[in-house]
Amino acid sequence: MEALNSPSSCWDAIVIGGGAAGLSAALLLGRARRRTLVVDAGEPRNRFAAHMHGVLGNEGTPPLDLVRRGRAEAGAYGVAFREAAVAVVSEDGDRLTVVLDDGNAESTRAIVVASGISDDLAAIPGLAERWGTSVLHCPYCHGWEVRDRRLAVLASSPASLHQAKMVRQWSDQVVLFSAGLGALDAEEERLLRSRGVEIVSSPAVEVIGDGTAVSAIRTADGVEHSVDAVFTGGRPVPHDGFLGGLGLARVEFPSGLGSFLEADATGRTSHARIWAAGNVVNPMSTVPMAIGAGAMAGAAVNGVLVEEDFRLADEARLSPAAR
Repeated sequence: MEALNSPSSCWDAIVIGGGAAGLSAALLLGRARRRTLVVDAGEPRNRFAAHMHGVLGNEGTPPLDLVRRGRAEAGAYGVAFREAAVAVVSEDGDRLTVVLDDGNAESTRAIVVASGISDDLAAIPGLAERWGTSVLHCPYCHGWEVRDRRLAVLASSPASLHQAKMVRQWSDQVVLFSAGLGALDAEEERLLRSRGVEIVSSPAVEVIGDGTAVSAIRTADGVEHSVDAVFTGGRPVPHDGFLGGLGLARVEFPSGLGSFLEADATGRTSHARIWAAGNVVNPMSTVPMAIGAGAMAGAAVNGVLVEEDFRLADEARLSPAAR
Protein backbone atom coordinates (compact mmCIF):
# COMPACT_ATOMS: atom_id res chain seq x y z
CA MET A 1 0.00 0.00 0.00
CA GLU A 2 1.40 3.41 -0.98
CA ALA A 3 0.98 6.22 1.50
CA LEU A 4 -1.49 8.90 0.37
CA ASN A 5 0.12 11.57 -1.83
CA SER A 6 3.49 9.79 -1.58
CA PRO A 7 4.98 9.07 -5.03
CA SER A 8 6.57 5.67 -5.45
CA SER A 9 9.95 7.35 -5.93
CA CYS A 10 9.79 8.72 -2.40
CA TRP A 11 10.11 6.59 0.73
CA ASP A 12 7.87 7.23 3.72
CA ALA A 13 10.89 6.73 5.97
CA ILE A 14 14.58 6.00 5.66
CA VAL A 15 16.28 4.47 8.67
CA ILE A 16 20.00 5.18 8.77
CA GLY A 17 21.65 2.34 10.66
CA GLY A 18 20.70 -1.33 10.89
CA GLY A 19 21.53 -2.18 14.49
CA ALA A 20 19.13 -2.76 17.37
CA ALA A 21 17.64 0.75 17.34
CA GLY A 22 17.35 1.04 13.56
CA LEU A 23 15.81 -2.40 13.05
CA SER A 24 13.34 -1.80 15.86
CA ALA A 25 12.23 1.45 14.21
CA ALA A 26 12.02 -0.28 10.82
CA LEU A 27 9.93 -3.12 12.25
CA LEU A 28 7.35 -0.69 13.63
CA LEU A 29 7.28 1.27 10.38
CA GLY A 30 6.96 -1.85 8.26
CA ARG A 31 4.06 -3.11 10.35
CA ALA A 32 2.46 0.31 9.89
CA ARG A 33 2.59 -0.31 6.12
CA ARG A 34 5.10 2.45 5.53
CA ARG A 35 7.48 2.31 2.57
CA THR A 36 10.69 2.02 4.55
CA LEU A 37 14.34 1.72 3.55
CA VAL A 38 17.13 0.78 5.96
CA VAL A 39 20.57 2.02 4.93
CA ASP A 40 23.29 0.21 6.86
CA ALA A 41 27.08 0.27 6.66
CA GLY A 42 27.30 -3.08 8.49
CA GLU A 43 29.43 -1.99 11.46
CA PRO A 44 27.33 -2.16 14.67
CA ARG A 45 29.04 -0.94 17.82
CA ASN A 46 28.77 -4.31 19.58
CA ARG A 47 30.19 -6.36 16.71
CA PHE A 48 33.35 -6.94 18.77
CA ALA A 49 31.43 -8.80 21.48
CA ALA A 50 30.65 -12.52 21.24
CA HIS A 51 27.44 -12.32 23.27
CA MET A 52 24.84 -9.83 24.51
CA HIS A 53 23.77 -9.81 28.14
CA GLY A 54 20.94 -8.16 30.01
CA VAL A 55 18.71 -8.45 26.94
CA LEU A 56 15.45 -10.06 28.03
CA GLY A 57 14.61 -13.10 25.90
CA ASN A 58 18.00 -12.91 24.19
CA GLU A 59 20.40 -13.48 27.08
CA GLY A 60 23.74 -14.65 25.67
CA THR A 61 22.70 -14.21 22.04
CA PRO A 62 25.51 -13.17 19.66
CA PRO A 63 24.87 -9.56 18.57
CA LEU A 64 25.02 -10.38 14.86
CA ASP A 65 22.39 -13.11 15.34
CA LEU A 66 20.01 -10.47 16.67
CA VAL A 67 20.74 -8.32 13.63
CA ARG A 68 20.08 -11.21 11.24
CA ARG A 69 16.78 -12.04 12.91
CA GLY A 70 15.79 -8.39 13.03
CA ARG A 71 16.44 -7.91 9.33
CA ALA A 72 14.35 -10.98 8.52
CA GLU A 73 11.50 -9.82 10.74
CA ALA A 74 11.44 -6.30 9.29
CA GLY A 75 11.86 -7.64 5.77
CA ALA A 76 8.74 -9.78 6.22
CA TYR A 77 6.76 -6.52 6.42
CA GLY A 78 8.20 -5.11 3.22
CA VAL A 79 11.12 -3.13 4.66
CA ALA A 80 13.91 -2.77 2.08
CA PHE A 81 17.64 -2.79 2.82
CA ARG A 82 20.64 -1.12 1.23
CA GLU A 83 24.24 -1.82 2.21
CA ALA A 84 25.86 1.60 2.12
CA ALA A 85 27.00 4.52 4.21
CA VAL A 86 25.28 7.90 4.10
CA ALA A 87 27.36 10.79 2.79
CA VAL A 88 24.97 13.69 3.34
CA VAL A 89 21.34 14.52 4.11
CA SER A 90 19.78 17.64 2.60
CA GLU A 91 16.35 19.27 2.46
CA ASP A 92 14.18 19.56 -0.62
CA GLY A 93 10.98 21.33 0.39
CA ASP A 94 8.93 18.94 2.49
CA ARG A 95 11.19 16.05 1.53
CA LEU A 96 14.66 14.98 2.60
CA THR A 97 17.34 13.69 0.25
CA VAL A 98 19.73 11.01 1.47
CA VAL A 99 22.89 10.79 -0.64
CA LEU A 100 24.77 7.50 -0.27
CA ASP A 101 28.51 6.97 -0.48
CA ASP A 102 28.07 5.32 -3.88
CA GLY A 103 26.58 8.54 -5.25
CA ASN A 104 22.98 7.32 -5.37
CA ALA A 105 20.29 9.46 -3.75
CA GLU A 106 16.96 8.58 -2.14
CA SER A 107 14.04 10.88 -1.31
CA THR A 108 12.03 10.44 1.88
CA ARG A 109 9.36 12.06 4.00
CA ALA A 110 11.09 11.24 7.29
CA ILE A 111 14.39 9.90 8.64
CA VAL A 112 15.29 7.87 11.70
CA VAL A 113 18.99 8.25 12.51
CA ALA A 114 20.22 5.12 14.27
CA SER A 115 23.79 5.14 13.00
CA GLY A 116 25.45 4.59 16.38
CA ILE A 117 28.88 5.62 17.55
CA SER A 118 32.52 4.56 17.50
CA ASP A 119 34.58 4.20 20.67
CA ASP A 120 37.83 6.11 20.33
CA LEU A 121 40.10 4.28 22.77
CA ALA A 122 43.26 5.54 24.42
CA ALA A 123 46.37 4.86 22.33
CA ILE A 124 47.76 2.23 24.70
CA PRO A 125 49.31 -0.87 23.09
CA GLY A 126 47.21 -3.97 23.68
CA LEU A 127 44.01 -2.07 24.53
CA ALA A 128 42.10 -1.80 21.25
CA GLU A 129 43.12 -5.33 20.20
CA ARG A 130 41.16 -6.77 23.14
CA TRP A 131 38.11 -4.49 22.90
CA GLY A 132 34.93 -6.49 23.46
CA THR A 133 36.69 -9.57 24.83
CA SER A 134 38.80 -8.76 27.90
CA VAL A 135 38.72 -4.97 27.53
CA LEU A 136 35.14 -3.96 28.32
CA HIS A 137 33.03 -0.84 28.79
CA CYS A 138 29.71 -1.84 30.37
CA PRO A 139 29.51 -3.71 33.70
CA TYR A 140 25.83 -4.43 33.10
CA CYS A 141 26.74 -6.12 29.83
CA HIS A 142 29.88 -7.96 30.98
CA GLY A 143 30.28 -7.66 34.76
CA TRP A 144 28.74 -11.03 35.60
CA GLU A 145 31.15 -12.85 33.28
CA VAL A 146 34.21 -11.44 35.11
CA ARG A 147 32.76 -11.35 38.63
CA ASP A 148 35.08 -11.92 41.58
CA ARG A 149 38.19 -11.53 39.42
CA ARG A 150 40.83 -8.82 39.62
CA LEU A 151 39.36 -6.00 37.56
CA ALA A 152 41.06 -2.87 36.30
CA VAL A 153 39.32 0.41 35.52
CA LEU A 154 41.40 2.47 33.12
CA ALA A 155 40.28 6.09 33.52
CA SER A 156 39.60 8.01 30.32
CA SER A 157 37.11 10.73 31.38
CA PRO A 158 35.35 12.05 34.51
CA ALA A 159 32.79 9.26 34.00
CA SER A 160 35.49 6.73 34.89
CA LEU A 161 35.17 7.64 38.55
CA HIS A 162 31.62 6.34 38.61
CA GLN A 163 32.64 3.38 36.47
CA ALA A 164 35.15 2.33 39.14
CA LYS A 165 32.45 2.46 41.80
CA MET A 166 30.12 0.47 39.55
CA VAL A 167 32.69 -2.26 38.82
CA ARG A 168 33.18 -2.71 42.58
CA GLN A 169 29.66 -4.22 42.64
CA TRP A 170 30.94 -7.24 40.69
CA SER A 171 34.25 -7.79 42.46
CA ASP A 172 36.07 -6.78 45.64
CA GLN A 173 39.35 -6.76 43.69
CA VAL A 174 39.24 -3.50 41.75
CA VAL A 175 42.17 -1.28 40.81
CA LEU A 176 41.64 2.16 39.33
CA PHE A 177 44.35 3.48 37.00
CA SER A 178 43.59 7.12 37.68
CA ALA A 179 46.05 9.03 35.47
CA GLY A 180 43.29 9.93 33.03
CA LEU A 181 41.49 11.78 35.82
CA GLY A 182 44.43 13.87 37.01
CA ALA A 183 44.76 14.45 40.73
CA LEU A 184 41.85 12.83 42.57
CA ASP A 185 39.70 14.86 44.91
CA ALA A 186 40.54 13.87 48.50
CA GLU A 187 36.95 12.95 49.29
CA GLU A 188 36.59 10.80 46.18
CA GLU A 189 39.83 9.01 46.97
CA ARG A 190 38.62 8.34 50.50
CA LEU A 191 35.33 6.96 49.21
CA LEU A 192 37.07 4.63 46.76
CA ARG A 193 39.45 3.31 49.37
CA SER A 194 36.58 2.78 51.83
CA ARG A 195 35.45 -0.19 49.74
CA GLY A 196 38.90 -1.46 48.97
CA VAL A 197 39.42 0.06 45.53
CA GLU A 198 43.16 0.25 44.86
CA ILE A 199 44.41 3.41 43.13
CA VAL A 200 47.39 3.49 40.78
CA SER A 201 48.39 6.98 39.68
CA SER A 202 51.23 6.09 37.29
CA PRO A 203 49.96 6.19 33.66
CA ALA A 204 49.24 2.87 31.94
CA VAL A 205 51.56 2.29 28.99
CA GLU A 206 50.69 -1.27 27.90
CA VAL A 207 48.03 -3.94 28.32
CA ILE A 208 49.70 -7.36 28.50
CA GLY A 209 48.34 -10.84 27.82
CA ASP A 210 48.22 -13.84 25.51
CA GLY A 211 45.83 -13.53 22.58
CA THR A 212 42.63 -11.80 23.67
CA ALA A 213 43.26 -12.45 27.38
CA VAL A 214 44.62 -9.83 29.77
CA SER A 215 47.18 -10.69 32.44
CA ALA A 216 48.58 -7.32 33.48
CA ILE A 217 48.80 -3.59 32.89
CA ARG A 218 52.27 -2.07 32.76
CA THR A 219 52.59 1.50 34.04
CA ALA A 220 55.11 4.21 33.25
CA ASP A 221 57.10 3.43 36.40
CA GLY A 222 57.83 -0.06 35.03
CA VAL A 223 55.49 -1.94 37.39
CA GLU A 224 53.25 -4.72 36.01
CA HIS A 225 49.92 -4.88 37.80
CA SER A 226 48.16 -8.26 37.53
CA VAL A 227 44.57 -7.98 36.28
CA ASP A 228 42.10 -10.35 34.62
CA ALA A 229 39.95 -7.84 32.71
CA VAL A 230 39.90 -4.13 32.00
CA PHE A 231 36.96 -1.75 32.04
CA THR A 232 37.41 1.54 30.24
CA GLY A 233 35.44 4.04 28.24
CA GLY A 234 36.52 5.28 24.85
CA ARG A 235 35.62 8.74 23.66
CA PRO A 236 32.22 8.23 21.98
CA VAL A 237 32.16 9.57 18.43
CA PRO A 238 28.59 9.77 17.07
CA HIS A 239 28.09 8.85 13.40
CA ASP A 240 26.06 11.92 12.50
CA GLY A 241 28.39 13.97 10.32
CA PHE A 242 26.06 13.53 7.35
CA LEU A 243 23.58 15.86 9.11
CA GLY A 244 26.12 18.66 9.45
CA GLY A 245 24.54 20.94 6.85
CA LEU A 246 21.13 20.97 8.56
CA GLY A 247 22.18 22.78 11.74
CA LEU A 248 20.39 20.45 14.13
CA ALA A 249 20.44 21.31 17.82
CA ARG A 250 22.99 19.49 19.96
CA VAL A 251 23.55 18.97 23.67
CA GLU A 252 26.63 18.22 25.74
CA PHE A 253 26.39 14.77 27.31
CA PRO A 254 27.28 14.68 31.04
CA SER A 255 30.75 13.70 32.30
CA GLY A 256 32.53 15.23 29.34
CA LEU A 257 31.44 12.56 26.87
CA GLY A 258 30.90 15.04 24.05
CA SER A 259 28.23 16.62 21.87
CA PHE A 260 25.18 14.67 20.71
CA LEU A 261 22.00 15.34 18.76
CA GLU A 262 19.24 16.81 20.89
CA ALA A 263 16.10 14.66 20.80
CA ASP A 264 12.83 14.64 22.72
CA ALA A 265 11.21 11.64 24.41
CA THR A 266 10.01 10.29 21.06
CA GLY A 267 13.43 10.72 19.45
CA ARG A 268 12.43 13.76 17.43
CA THR A 269 15.31 16.15 16.79
CA SER A 270 15.08 19.89 16.20
CA HIS A 271 14.21 19.06 12.57
CA ALA A 272 10.52 18.25 12.14
CA ARG A 273 11.23 15.27 9.86
CA ILE A 274 14.26 13.73 11.57
CA TRP A 275 14.27 11.41 14.57
CA ALA A 276 17.26 9.78 16.27
CA ALA A 277 17.54 6.72 18.50
CA GLY A 278 20.13 4.54 20.19
CA ASN A 279 23.78 5.30 20.86
CA VAL A 280 23.87 8.13 18.31
CA VAL A 281 21.97 10.23 20.89
CA ASN A 282 22.87 8.34 24.09
CA PRO A 283 26.24 6.57 24.29
CA MET A 284 25.14 4.85 27.52
CA SER A 285 22.21 2.97 25.94
CA THR A 286 22.36 -0.82 26.12
CA VAL A 287 20.75 -3.07 23.50
CA PRO A 288 17.29 -3.23 25.14
CA MET A 289 17.32 0.54 25.67
CA ALA A 290 18.17 1.03 22.00
CA ILE A 291 15.40 -1.35 20.96
CA GLY A 292 12.88 0.63 23.01
CA ALA A 293 14.09 3.97 21.68
CA GLY A 294 13.92 2.69 18.11
CA ALA A 295 10.37 1.42 18.59
CA MET A 296 9.34 4.78 20.03
CA ALA A 297 10.90 6.68 17.12
CA GLY A 298 9.31 4.38 14.53
CA ALA A 299 5.87 4.78 16.07
CA ALA A 300 6.34 8.54 16.36
CA VAL A 301 7.30 8.84 12.70
CA ASN A 302 4.22 6.91 11.64
CA GLY A 303 2.02 9.08 13.88
CA VAL A 304 3.30 12.27 12.29
CA LEU A 305 2.89 10.85 8.77
CA VAL A 306 -0.66 9.73 9.57
CA GLU A 307 -1.60 13.31 10.46
CA GLU A 308 0.13 14.59 7.34
CA ASP A 309 -1.71 12.08 5.14
CA PHE A 310 -5.07 13.38 6.38
CA ARG A 311 -4.02 17.01 5.94
CA LEU A 312 -2.81 16.38 2.39
CA ALA A 313 -5.99 14.47 1.51
CA ASP A 314 -8.12 17.32 2.82
CA GLU A 315 -6.12 19.92 0.91
CA ALA A 316 -6.40 17.86 -2.27
CA ARG A 317 -10.17 17.50 -1.83
CA LEU A 318 -10.63 21.22 -1.32
CA SER A 319 -8.34 22.36 -4.14
CA PRO A 320 -9.99 23.85 -7.27
CA ALA A 321 -8.43 21.16 -9.45
CA ALA A 322 -10.33 18.49 -7.50
CA ARG A 323 -13.74 20.09 -8.06
